[in-house]
Formats: sequence, C-alpha cells, structure tokens
Amino acid sequence: MNNFALPIRFGVAASGSLIAYFLVLSLFGLHVDVFYSLFNVVITGFAIYEAIKYYKLKRGTSFTYSGGFMAGLITGGVATLIFTLFFALYSTELQPGFLEELSTKWANNYRSFEAIVFLVVAVMGFTTSLVLTLAFMQLFKSSNTTKIKRD
Repeated sequence: MNNFALPIRFGVAASGSLIAYFLVLSLFGLHVDVFYSLFNVVITGFAIYEAIKYYKLKRGTSFTYSGGFMAGLITGGVATLIFTLFFALYSTELQPGFLEELSTKWANNYRSFEAIVFLVVAVMGFTTSLVLTLAFMQLFKSSNTTKIKRD
C-alpha cells in the first residue's frame, strides 16, 4: 500500500481540480459545452506527470518503468473514478435536467442515455490516463543504449 500512497494522493488532487473546474464552468453556464472538457486532459496530464516525477525522485536508482507506469495509471484511474462518480451525482441529483441539456438528440433517442454518458466519461478518463502515462514514461525511463567508447 505504501507504493500506492503517492499516486492515490495525486489522483485525489487531480479529481478535486477536475471537479472545481467543472463547477466553475457551471457557474457561467459553460459546462454544457463539450469543448471545455478538453482542458480536463491538461489537468489530468499535469497530475500524472507530477506523480511519475515524484515517484521517480522517491525511488531514486530503484525506479523502474513498470513502477512509474503504475504510478501514472493509478493517478489517472483514481482521478477518473472520483470525477465520474461526482459527474453521475451532479447530473442525476444536483441538476437533473443537465444530461438532457447536454445532448437533446441522445436523450430523446436512447432509453439508457444516462448510463451511456457515464460510460463515455469514464472511458475518456481512463483512455486519457493510459495515453498520457505512456507518453510521459518516455521522458522518465532510463535508456538501455550502451555508450560507445571513442578513442
């Protein structure tokens, strides 16, 4: 559990930032515009990058690719899970008409529209976490290239 404490803390911080960003958008009525959700990638990406960076600093020479990869995935996974739960609570309990406002076409044509939206939010978060973790690990991994000694 000790190895997961740092990524979980970063995941909780990222989810708090995602929720705060969403609530600020809702104050201005911009939360129904899907375009603004692109900034979620920046928030999640920053948290994943920082989690991997601090994990590498903490582990020092014993840092491994798999350890850094797990730190990034756990950070993104925790952030996605908490934000998806908040999104489900917000759209069903706090503002019940939000999903219909978000997409009137889908809401009228699909019986389980709410479940589809929650699934999309979760899949987007987990996919973003996976891709960003793979990208950031290229920065943090150690090279296996041997150095050629030149005379």
